[in-house]
Amino acid sequence: MNKMRMGKTISTVGLLLIAAHAFGGHHEGSMKATAEIKGCTDPNISGMATLTEQVTAEGIKEVKVEMKVKGLSDGDHAVHIHEVGACEPCGAAKGHHDPGPFGQSRPDSAGTDTPAKDINHPYHMGDLINLNVKDGVGTMEHTTNRVTLSPGRLTIMDDNGSAFIIHTNPDTYCDEETDLKKGCAGGSRDACGIIRAAK
Repeated sequence: MNKMRMGKTISTVGLLLIAAHAFGGHHEGSMKATAEIKGCTDPNISGMATLTEQVTAEGIKEVKVEMKVKGLSDGDHAVHIHEVGACEPCGAAKGHHDPGPFGQSRPDSAGTDTPAKDINHPYHMGDLINLNVKDGVGTMEHTTNRVTLSPGRLTIMDDNGSAFIIHTNPDTYCDEETDLKKGCAGGSRDACGIIRAAK
């Protein structure tokens, strides 16, 4: 192989390594967490969730949430990350994770006819998409940059932890004050899972 061809080969390999680092390097050193999902009152509800934090090429932290749950009724179910890592009872998880200055973190603080006031739903940091259940098996995959596993203002791994709550009904993504009525974010709590750092 002559020197010119060898030089081109080395340059090509170098460019490929740079590209691999730019587009794939952000997978290195990713943080992970898991949650075992259990029914709030129904022992037949069970499942698992995994969370993986990665940093994009632009330096943005993203968390991929993957969830599979059995035993829920078919249809859509609201899923949120709640502000306390507690599930006994499920109400101990408190409101939606939303650090910093905020108003009410529980959309269900609304009355039947009176909408909630000064609330950030569906833009709480812990607000996720609905879990879709078919034939008793629910799956959800969602990537969010609203929360992190690593330390910082958006972390869900703070001193009192965080938990997933799966609700009986779908989240209607009520984003108008007049839409913020009791039950618009899923109603009753069917299942809960404390989020724990993966070993």
